[in-house]
Amino acid sequence: MTVHQLEVQPRDVAAGALGLVLDAPAPTALAELRLDDGAGGVLVLGVLGASHVVTASVAGHRLTEQVSCDAVAAGGRPLPRRTRSGGYELTSTVSVLPRTELDATAARLRALALEDPAWLCGAFPGSGSALTAMTGTALAEGGWTWDTWHLYPATSTDTDAGEMVTTCSRWTP
Repeated sequence: MTVHQLEVQPRDVAAGALGLVLDAPAPTALAELRLDDGAGGVLVLGVLGASHVVTASVAGHRLTEQVSCDAVAAGGRPLPRRTRSGGYELTSTVSVLPRTELDATAARLRALALEDPAWLCGAFPGSGSALTAMTGTALAEGGWTWDTWHLYPATSTDTDAGEMVTTCSRWTP
């Protein structure tokens, strides 16, 4: 089972607070999942306080990606919609969803994490929809791809809606 019921309040509670930092030291995760590619490559997915950190390695190359409210202070920048650097690329989207759709998405992500050992889900107290979910896959040519979902159940102006941040990353060293 890769659904973790976390006993800490989330630190990141709004999409606008998220940033991206690459190759900074990885903070300690609240929950982790390690995936191996069978050829010595490793992908470690980590849930932070409603955000994430990923450490990928392949054949002596290493990358860390942190999407969190602490990323800018750690030398990063506000979360971009798209970025590319060398063999790394990230796309992100921010959506405001009706609470019923956010709840249905949370239920779907929990079910996927319960069924598939390549998924990690960290659920936070206070709402069944406050969660971070992640999954990753090794690339045949070497490297990794991973996807994340960050669900924030209430916006500052609307408790009947929530925000969802999705990211899709690809790294080929």
